[in-house]
Amino acid sequence: MKNFIKNPSDINRIEYWAATTMFVFSIFFLVSGSVNMNEWKYNKVSFTEAQQEYTYFNNYFLPSLVRYITFYGSYLLLSFFIVPPLSRRENITLNVLLTLVIFYLISVILAVTVTWLQGYLFSSYTEDQLYAKLFQESAIFSFWLLMMFALYNFIKHIAIYLLENSDLIQSKYRVITRDGIYAFIVWMIGLFLLLMSQVESDIVLAFASCPLAGIILYCYSMYILLPGSQRAAKPYRSYLGSFSWVALLSSFSIFVVLLILTSQNNEEISFTTAFFNLVFQLLFTAPLSWYVYKHRITVDYEIKGLQTALGRSTADLNFLRSQINPHFLFNILNALYGTSLQENAERTSEGIQKLGDMMRFMLHENLQEKISLNREIEYLNNYIALQSLRTQSSPEITISTEIEEHVGILQIAPMLLIPFVENAFKHGISLKERSNIRISLVNRDKTLYFDISNSMHEKPANDPEKNNNGIGLSNVKQRLRLMYPTRHELSIRESGKEFFVHLTIQLD
Repeated sequence: MKNFIKNPSDINRIEYWAATTMFVFSIFFLVSGSVNMNEWKYNKVSFTEAQQEYTYFNNYFLPSLVRYITFYGSYLLLSFFIVPPLSRRENITLNVLLTLVIFYLISVILAVTVTWLQGYLFSSYTEDQLYAKLFQESAIFSFWLLMMFALYNFIKHIAIYLLENSDLIQSKYRVITRDGIYAFIVWMIGLFLLLMSQVESDIVLAFASCPLAGIILYCYSMYILLPGSQRAAKPYRSYLGSFSWVALLSSFSIFVVLLILTSQNNEEISFTTAFFNLVFQLLFTAPLSWYVYKHRITVDYEIKGLQTALGRSTADLNFLRSQINPHFLFNILNALYGTSLQENAERTSEGIQKLGDMMRFMLHENLQEKISLNREIEYLNNYIALQSLRTQSSPEITISTEIEEHVGILQIAPMLLIPFVENAFKHGISLKERSNIRISLVNRDKTLYFDISNSMHEKPANDPEKNNNGIGLSNVKQRLRLMYPTRHELSIRESGKEFFVHLTIQLD
C-alpha cells in the first residue's frame, strides 16, 4: 500500500482512471438504456398523467448526459487544478472562489436539468414556484456535494500522511500498529461511502462504531494485552479474559454514545449495536489479534535467527579473509629467511612449525563455533613468537606479555582476540623509533580480561597499508555483538602516542 504514495502522481493517476472508468460505464449504461429503467419509465408515466409530451431523448437521456459530464468535468477540474495548489497554500483566495463558482454552476445545471427530467411538475406548481423549489433543492444538494468532496480530500490527505509516516508514527506511539493504520484508512473510506449513499444518520453511527472500536481494541491488544498474557501459565485464556472485559467496556461506551447521538435517543439501535459490537470483538477481533501476534513473533524469531546467522557468517568470512593477508605472510617469510641466513636452522624450523600450526588452526578450528580457551591462547602465543622473530634484534622494540595458561574447560569463539594483537603489531612497531607492545590476558571466575597497549607511529608515505585500516577490528566488534551481546565490554581509546584496548568477556 505504501508503494501507491511514493510519488504524488501515482495517486493522481489512480483517481483519474477511477473517475474516467466510472464516467465511461455511466455513459455506456445510459446509451444502452440498461440503468435506471424504472426511473425513466416512472417519468414517462408522470408526464402522461400530466398530459405532457414525453421523449426519452429530451426528458431523460440528454439531461442525464449533461449531469454526468458536469460531475466528471467538475471532479477533474477540482482534483487536478484547484485542490493541489490549495493543499500547498498557493493562491488560496482565488482557488476558494473558483471552488465556490464551480459548485454554484453545478447547482444551476442540476436545477435546469431537473426541469427536463421532471417537467411534469409544471402542472402542479406555477413556473416561479417550481423554479424556486428546484433551484433551492439543487443548491442544497450542491452544498452537500461540496461537503462530501471536502471530506473526500480530507480523508485522502490523512491517508497519504499516515501511509508516508507509518514507520515514524509506530516508533513514536508504539500502541499504534501499522495494521491499525491501514485498517483506520479503510474505515474512513467505508464511512465516506456510507455518507455518499445518504444512509440515515443513525445507521451510519451504528455501522461506524463497531469497526472503529475493533481497530482500537486490536492496537490495544497488540501493545498491552497480548505481551502481558504471554507470561501466564495459559496465555490464550488469560488474554481472552482480559480482552472480554475491555470489549464489554467498549460496548457499554458505544451504547452510551449512541444513546446520546441517535435521533430520539433510540434505545433499540443503541442496544443492538452495543450487543453486536461485543459479539464481533469476541468472535473476530480477539482471535485475529492473537493469530497476527503469534505469527509476527514467529516471523521475528526467524528473521532474527537468519540475521544472526548471516551476520556471523559474514563476519567470520571477512575475518578469515583478513587473516590471509599477503603483507603479513611476506613479513613472516622475510623474517624466517633472514633468520636462516644469520643463525642455524633450528630457529628457522621452529618458526616454520609455528606458522604451520597457525595455518592449520585458521583452516580447521576457525570453522567451529566455539573452541577451548587453551587453543586460542596457543594461537596467540604462536603469533606473538613469530612476530618477535623480526623484532628481537632491535633493542628499540619492547614486547612484554603476561598471558596466563588455562587448564579448565572454558570455550571461546575462535580468533576473537587475535585482531587486537595484529592491530598492535601492525601500528605499534617501527624499526626506526622506540616501540613497545604490552599484552595481558588473565581469567578470573569464567571472566576473561584482555588488555593491549601499543605505541603509535606515523607510517611512511610509501607504505602500502598507510591508508588501509583493515577490517579486523570492525569484524571482531560485530562478532562480539552477535556472540556475546550482553556478556562483553570493549573499550578502545588512544592518547595520541599510545593505543589502548580493554576487553572483558564472560565465557561459558
